[in-house]
Amino acid sequence: MQRQWLFVVLQLVFVAAVTSAITGCYTSIISFGDSLTDTGNLNFISPPQSPNCLVSPYGETHFQQPTGRCSDGRLPLDFIAESLGLSYLKPYLGFKNGAVKHGNIEQGMNFAVAGATALDRSFFEEKGFTVEVTTNYSLRVQLDWFKELLPSLCNSSSSEGCKKVLRSSLFIVGEIGGNDYGYPLSETSAFDDLRTYIPQVISVITSAVRELIDLGAVTLMVPGILPLGCNPAYLTGFATIDEEEYDQVGCLKWLNMFFEYHNDLLQTELNRLRVLYPRTNIIYADYFNAALQFYKSPEQFGFSGDVLQVCCGGGGPYNYNDTALCGNSGVIACDDPSQYVSWDAYHLTEAAYRWITKGLLDGPYTIPKFSVSCITGETARDFNNYAMK
Repeated sequence: MQRQWLFVVLQLVFVAAVTSAITGCYTSIISFGDSLTDTGNLNFISPPQSPNCLVSPYGETHFQQPTGRCSDGRLPLDFIAESLGLSYLKPYLGFKNGAVKHGNIEQGMNFAVAGATALDRSFFEEKGFTVEVTTNYSLRVQLDWFKELLPSLCNSSSSEGCKKVLRSSLFIVGEIGGNDYGYPLSETSAFDDLRTYIPQVISVITSAVRELIDLGAVTLMVPGILPLGCNPAYLTGFATIDEEEYDQVGCLKWLNMFFEYHNDLLQTELNRLRVLYPRTNIIYADYFNAALQFYKSPEQFGFSGDVLQVCCGGGGPYNYNDTALCGNSGVIACDDPSQYVSWDAYHLTEAAYRWITKGLLDGPYTIPKFSVSCITGETARDFNNYAMK
């Protein structure tokens, strides 16, 4: 029986490896989120938001022009698509406006919008907080867009054909949630009140995951929030002379603890979903620790100088000035963004995003490990049942 068990293991490994090498584990990616994931929906929103990711020098590193991505180049989503042999995801609003043709969406679609929140706009209005986006582009809205587009994505009128497409798609739900705290943080010092929002934000995210699973999704990646206590915009806004407030790197300890709490609660709820949906593969993407490693040891990742300095900014202790933002007239980007972690104080450079993605694909920063995620929950269950015989 041991030899038979070993033979089954080798067969599964061989089939997975060959399938991955020839066709890839996934035929498409469906993505939701905010500016860490938006690949161009921002282009179709008027008026433009701030930071203005639609003008130079945004996009200068890889695309040589602005694309609506809030970085100098590619985002984690782009690197994941590359690793799976898929095209860069098209923005849904471009498809809706006719800029993206039907034939270009077979490998997926991106519903993420820069500035989006998990919670609906009405939540912030009731609390008295200003939300920069002029229309509601919350996770709920993005899910509604997905359901409207689903027949086109499936390219099939049959429910079975659509299920096949969904089973072979990688769903990326986030990163989202950072703006849910960012908007209030810009207007209030009542930090303890914000902790009460965390369960509500997590509930919206996990509800979206459940809805996608009920529609037919099998593999879903759900990223946590970055260590925004190292964010130069927050470091500028919450600057203090109390050295005890900072860690050895210079990040705000209390703020990183806040986002760790969000990530911990998110993982707890994802564990609950894994029990409820044993035939799915729900992957937590640990953006927080994947990024924290190069804040702690920047030289190991090719970053030089002060790791908290902004590449494209208008002065100040961290080269961030909210009256002279990246993209504004007279604001010049650094000569080599690959030497920097922070691009514009709010978003990271392509170099930083590349390292984060490498940590997800090759390192220990996904739970379970992403490299085996193309073996679905049903396949894994069947294998476990066979091995126990």
